Amino acid sequence: MSQTPLGLVRAAPAAPYIFTFDGRTLTALPGQTLAAALWAAGIMSWRTTRGGGAPRGVFCGIGVCHDCLATVNGRPNQRACLVAVQPGDVVTVQEGTGHDATR
Repeated sequence: MSQTPLGLVRAAPAAPYIFTFDGRTLTALPGQTLAAALWAAGIMSWRTTRGGGAPRGVFCGIGVCHDCLATVNGRPNQRACLVAVQPGDVVTVQEGTGHDATR
């Protein structure tokens, strides 16, 4: 028996599907959060702070801290730890608040 989480529970997820992150093609398993899919791809940061451009990714993992915000399909401020990746999603790094400076 495999010693991975999927092996331990004998899970048989459906086939992975494609999404993009800043133009890079990645895969996700059905039901996988954006944060988990990005981590699996070795990506630890997908937002920069408004004050100094410091990189951010998952901190709390339960949607409380808002460090994991990303822009998904043109919609800013999506919590990557809560959003399930959908086939064909287009995800980009979010800079600061994710809103146009004129807002």
